[in-house]
Amino acid sequence: MTEQFTDQQLNESTVQYQSEDVTITAYLVKPQGVSHAPAIIVIQEWWGLNDHIKDIARRLAKCGYIAIAPDLYSRLGNPITTDADEAARLMTTLQQEDGLKDLNATVAYLETIPDVDASRIGTIGFCMGGSYALMLPTVNADIKAAVPFYGQVPDPYTPLQNLQAPILYIHGEDDGWITHDHVDRLRDALTEYRKTGEAKTYPGAPHAFFNDTRPDVYKPEEAADAWNRTLAFFSQHLGN
Repeated sequence: MTEQFTDQQLNESTVQYQSEDVTITAYLVKPQGVSHAPAIIVIQEWWGLNDHIKDIARRLAKCGYIAIAPDLYSRLGNPITTDADEAARLMTTLQQEDGLKDLNATVAYLETIPDVDASRIGTIGFCMGGSYALMLPTVNADIKAAVPFYGQVPDPYTPLQNLQAPILYIHGEDDGWITHDHVDRLRDALTEYRKTGEAKTYPGAPHAFFNDTRPDVYKPEEAADAWNRTLAFFSQHLGN
């Protein structure tokens, strides 16, 4: 899919909505003039809702999607960090149950936006967000496609029997955090439970190889291929 919109044709805003008693802040970006458009939830890395995640949302909006990036640290005071120790503390402080609850609230919010086609909602996530992007379609049937980048795969993998959307899982061969056993578990689960999905492993790629703000790990060719696969996958399953 080629880009259909320019930066000047995007409308960006900060929105808020409720997840029970918690106010969630999110970055919303919409291409001008679209209606009944598919939507994609962009889920952050452990650093927080930073400019890199917002840029990914804008890239999706240029392709005609309405993109929303919820701040999963809203219940923690909306922090953003570049310190790995602080990021690890924030990630472990956020309980997965709460994160999924807030993502469910994000789906519900998207479904109130008149220009969103509620039957075509997908999700993409990176690192911590990849873990949530894999788990969200196990608890929310309104997710129709999911692209987890190097996220954790549950062990045992029994929650994946509830997958309700096709999965494109992206992984780096040299990932020291998400090792091959995660990918093996995912493939085993997809086979055992007869779920639609695939895992793509990039030789020589480390964890977070898609993050173009981190020259220590960024792999341009692999990232470009992963992006093209992502767009093709969303086009296939969300019909854009």
